[in-house]
This record gives sequence, C-alpha cells and structure tokens, in this order.
Amino acid sequence: MSKNIKEWFHQADYDMRSAQLMFDNRRYIHAVFFCHLSIEKALKGLLAKTSDDVPPKTHNLIFLIEKSGLTLPVDMFDFMFLLNGVSVPTRYPDELKRMQKDYSKAKAGSLLEQGQKALKWLKAKSKE
Repeated sequence: MSKNIKEWFHQADYDMRSAQLMFDNRRYIHAVFFCHLSIEKALKGLLAKTSDDVPPKTHNLIFLIEKSGLTLPVDMFDFMFLLNGVSVPTRYPDELKRMQKDYSKAKAGSLLEQGQKALKWLKAKSKE
C-alpha cells in the first residue's frame, strides 16, 4: 500500500462504516474485525505522515502505536490493547459458535463505539 496519508484514512473510514454495517446486520465478529482493521489503517496513516517509509505490514496495534511515538490517553490505550488481542481470533475463529457467544451484541457494540471514538481521535492527530 502507498504512503498516501489521505488514502489510509479514507480506507480507515470505509472499514469503520463496514464495521457498523456488520454490527447492524448482527455479524458481531466481523464488526470487531473491521473495527480493528480501521484502527490499524489509521495508525498506518499516522506513520506515513511521520516517516518516508511505507508503514510496516503488521496487524499489531501496539507495535504501530509505539513506532508512531503516539501518547494515548490511558483509557484509549487500554482499548487498543484489548482490540489488539482480538485481531487473530476474529480473523480466524477456532470455533464459530463459541465466538458468536463470546462476541455478543453488547460486547461488539462497546468495542465498536470505542473504535469510532479512537478513529476520530486519530484523525484529529493526523491534522496536527
């Protein structure tokens, strides 16, 4: 993917809208997955802004935060840490039925709401 900052954030917005659509259609695992993908792309957009290199090909949000030098509010960092931990299970669920129970409407809704706030915060940081 390119270094184009606008493109990273355009895709982050697109993926967050996809997360909302998945949530609205009761596809909660996918809602969480797309939420993670959105935040990942926003973080890569911030990296593209501060570096001449193309952002690394990783899904690790904590690595991307550290590499970007961002200082997040504690509650947002805690959310990112939690979201980072659900990346692999929502991409490759071991057992779909169990995952559907683990990611209830309430849990997915909470993650999605926090993701939307985090994306808004990251977008604001990209304009500084």
